[in-house]
Amino acid sequence: MAQRVVMVVLAMAVALVLGGPAWAGPASEQLKMQIDRVIQVLNDPELRADARIDDRRAAVRTIANDIFDFRETTQRSLGPHWRSRTAAERDEIVALFADLLERSYIGKIETYNGEKIVFLGDTVDDGQATVRTKLVTKQGTEVPVDYRMHRKGDRWLTYDVSIEGISLVANYRAQFNRIIQSSSYSGLVQKLKTKHQESADADASIRRASQRK
Repeated sequence: MAQRVVMVVLAMAVALVLGGPAWAGPASEQLKMQIDRVIQVLNDPELRADARIDDRRAAVRTIANDIFDFRETTQRSLGPHWRSRTAAERDEIVALFADLLERSYIGKIETYNGEKIVFLGDTVDDGQATVRTKLVTKQGTEVPVDYRMHRKGDRWLTYDVSIEGISLVANYRAQFNRIIQSSSYSGLVQKLKTKHQESADADASIRRASQRK
């Protein structure tokens, strides 16, 4: 289920935004602005070339960091296990988990197939916001998606996404807890490192293929 959640969330990042007065709140405005930036990158004819894959993915990764608070997502996904980690351990797993999500993000938006977002409005309470949207597929299926955001200075950053009532953080928390209990915390870190290496190898293969063209 967690992979399905990630796939839908990341597909949304390149959606054609449909809007109106309902998304007039600051959290919705900032989220829409960042999604518009992704669309601009994907529509850039130069960056769409295979030879520019690194530049295109670097541009999208930069925007992803402006949409998501990966540290907050990691902390909430680890739950009580976060408290017992050292500062160095926290930095390490934030970097690994962020890399996993960013690579998933980039991979999924490159398979964008015409999904659309409709912004339905947001609710804000004491520095926390929920932006309500729905994903509309090309077949007309509507999927409710809520972005949970918090304010850091003058920015609104996403730390969780709920799709059809299923939380991204809750899914990963269950996975992380299961791995830690059945193996160890270091076992979880190793799994994330393995995922990182597999993704890096896949990217290198794509890069070599584009160079041979």
